[in-house]
Amino acid sequence: MPSPEHDFLSNSALRIMESAATSGLFTYQEGSRKLFDFSCDLKKDWSKIISGQTLWKHDRDGIDKDIRTLLTQRDVGAAVYIARHSTQNKRRLAEVTGSFRDTPMRERLSRLRVFWIPGDFDANNSTARDSIYETLRDDITKDLLLQVVLGGLTPQDVSRFAASGRPGYPLAILSYIRKQDYKSLSKASKDLGISTQILKEETQRLFVIGFIESDSLQGGTFQISDSGKAMLDICSRLRDYLHQTLGENNQNSELEHICRLLGIDYPSVPIGMTGITTKVDLQSPTALLMQHVAQADADASVEWPEPYFALPSA
Repeated sequence: MPSPEHDFLSNSALRIMESAATSGLFTYQEGSRKLFDFSCDLKKDWSKIISGQTLWKHDRDGIDKDIRTLLTQRDVGAAVYIARHSTQNKRRLAEVTGSFRDTPMRERLSRLRVFWIPGDFDANNSTARDSIYETLRDDITKDLLLQVVLGGLTPQDVSRFAASGRPGYPLAILSYIRKQDYKSLSKASKDLGISTQILKEETQRLFVIGFIESDSLQGGTFQISDSGKAMLDICSRLRDYLHQTLGENNQNSELEHICRLLGIDYPSVPIGMTGITTKVDLQSPTALLMQHVAQADADASVEWPEPYFALPSA
């Protein structure tokens, strides 16, 4: 029979991901637990199935079985292992994962996300439960939601994106490429009303950041990347904030948590920002990013993605 610690950790993983979906950046649907201790499907323009096992009182063979079960599922976007921290467990996990490196399944190891829990955790202690939940929430958001669900978006990506000196242009270009493949510089320039030279420079910037991808290093056809889509979705929620329609009392704690991990402190920015006419702190990535959002909104140059919310269960 599972221990209280095992049940608490498994249920916490699902609660964290379900709660994070209220950010409006993706939807959450709990999955089957036939093979796993917890499972869910996080959807956006794609479907990312997250499945996981919780290790608390397993023996050596139990660890091997858990990892093998996680890695053999073909449709899993990320395999999560929440494990009790001990030298023995870490050594055994290293042995098991090492045994897969010389097999056809070695590529699936990149899907594995391991979160270590202090070995003295007591689920009957309310203070310990609160502490472990918050730690697990930060770890899952940083290493699972940002890296897997939101395309590997980083604070550095956000800062470099915001650093463009042409407010609104990067968002207009991302939105354009999201709607259609960008094959011709001259056509895109005409469609966007941006000079070819400026468009070329901003496109190169987005390519270097990783927000757009191409089938050729020399250019070719550009498509928006997963991290580029995530950036556009986040900026759409920031626009909601400027319009005071983000949520009840214009607040969304889960979006705020995700944004802060990305270096975006949007509540620090005045609601009345109106784009290029607003003076901003040039040393603040948040202020610069919000200026891009406000200017793109004023220019009506972006097709803003609606929030992703799951339909109520039948």
